Amino acid sequence: MITELGRVKQSESNRIRITATAGPEHAGMRLDQLAAILFPDFSRARLQKWVRSGELTVDGRSFKTTYRIGGGETLRLDALPERQGEVLPQDIPLDIIHADEDIIVVNKPAGLVVHPAAGHPDGTLQNALLYFDSSLATLPRSGIVHRLDKDTTGVMVVARSLRAHTSLVEQLQARQMSRVYEAVAKGETRSNGTVDAPIGRHPRDRKRMAVVAAGKPSVTHFRVMQHLQGFSHLEVSLESGRTHQIRVHMQHVGYPLVGDPVYGKPNKAVKGMPVTLLEIIRAFPRQALHARRLSLIHPAGGSMVCYEAPLPADIEGLLSALAETTA
Repeated sequence: MITELGRVKQSESNRIRITATAGPEHAGMRLDQLAAILFPDFSRARLQKWVRSGELTVDGRSFKTTYRIGGGETLRLDALPERQGEVLPQDIPLDIIHADEDIIVVNKPAGLVVHPAAGHPDGTLQNALLYFDSSLATLPRSGIVHRLDKDTTGVMVVARSLRAHTSLVEQLQARQMSRVYEAVAKGETRSNGTVDAPIGRHPRDRKRMAVVAAGKPSVTHFRVMQHLQGFSHLEVSLESGRTHQIRVHMQHVGYPLVGDPVYGKPNKAVKGMPVTLLEIIRAFPRQALHARRLSLIHPAGGSMVCYEAPLPADIEGLLSALAETTA
């Protein structure tokens, strides 16, 4: 763990090079629309600029942003990075698990938003990363390639070089990056299971996600780590990485996460539950979800590496209180 600010010399100066393939479902889409889907780490305006400059090509050829995709084409982005100045560095402490020339691995605390968005203009992980290493400003979203919800804790990897950014994005797209979570759910599930259900925007509440027929394919696996009275301590792994995926899928199968303010259910007393425990459950301030382990292919050496973040104190305390009731 690194608690003091530090920097590893950034020597990588490669261009951004990413390749993606259009699927049959993309037929008829405009080139700039598809580019925004296949290269989500870049703004639509920046992608349009790269299309016009010839840095974003289709099957090796340059087209206008309005070009209609037929399906099956290969889109290649080969561009020079642009320094991003809209996000300012802020002196926010980081719990760093590992850092080298290519990646930074952090243990994100609860309450920290990953990057600026509506309602959170600053005070984010991205602001903190730019203070830790100002050269991250040359990378898309300062090297952030995936995210955790504001109140989800745990391990995240950040690219520190263009080589690493390209590698990590490709690993995410190819599902080569493995993520394992721990969660505390309401209800006792006595067996392991898999939830295979598409996720998309809620048809009535656009701020929420839901299982919908027109959603993107999403698969979540869960394993019971501990049986608790009225609750379950679960290990959860993903085959996809949709917004709020674990929270949506566990609610869908009847086991919403403890403390989830969006997808949870009202806290009710379980038979035999002490009043003090019910108060603890009701007072738990966030969804009981922690990203425990992240495995990936290191962009420099090509070897598989694994990083872990221990359970935070609040979830440890919740599990201890539940275990005492179960005993």
